[in-house]
Amino acid sequence: MGVTRVFIELAYDGRAFHGWQRQPGARTVQQELERALGVCTRAGAPVPVVGCGRTDAGVHASYFVAHADLETLPDEPAVLRLNGVLPADVAVMRLAPVGERAHARYSATERTYHYHLHVHKDPFLIGRSARIYRIPDLAKMQEAADVLVRSGDFGAFCKAGGNSATTLCTVRRAQWKEDGGGKFTFEITADRFLRNMVRAVVGTLLEVGYGRRGVDEMVGLLEAADRSLAGKSAAAEGLFLADVRYPADVFTRA
Repeated sequence: MGVTRVFIELAYDGRAFHGWQRQPGARTVQQELERALGVCTRAGAPVPVVGCGRTDAGVHASYFVAHADLETLPDEPAVLRLNGVLPADVAVMRLAPVGERAHARYSATERTYHYHLHVHKDPFLIGRSARIYRIPDLAKMQEAADVLVRSGDFGAFCKAGGNSATTLCTVRRAQWKEDGGGKFTFEITADRFLRNMVRAVVGTLLEVGYGRRGVDEMVGLLEAADRSLAGKSAAAEGLFLADVRYPADVFTRA
């Protein structure tokens, strides 16, 4: 019997997870999905999946893609069956059979992250938005963010020991938005992201917004590619992987 490669589109609340990546002695999204697939396909063991990337502990995904090679597809209706087995903080939205060479990580052409901030105390935002205690200068933060829209070395925003083969990235969009009521969202889109990159970027831009760093320092910071020169990483709780894009033909089975 042959296997079918399937893209699995899902979302998860990262608060109770030690990130996406499987690791011993810790609860991860990958392990929960592999377990659920094993149950639904009656494989008798967890079914290995490959994710479009890695999210750290406490980081969320409103849209995430993984792929799995299945000998039998889950019972119909497949999405309903999987969601019945998965815990409440993980939801599968769609299963899409794809070509055998389609890859959740390497076939992706760009990814988008959102980072949420709020000023006023709000119990309903706990774990899903990072609280700040005064409103920063959004115009200056946007000026600094504009400097990031480029192709180049983003080593200044890469966590030490990230094991990236290269720190080169192409950032296509970096936009701050005021949502009203003392809430703000930062949206950033790139072809790839380095480990801890978005949180390091947000932390650095907040320093600009609070006048601790000048907009004119951003170019030198990028050229130096030295993580110690950038700002402290923002908290994990405000970060969401929001979108992953693929070429249209990825979803066409060969």
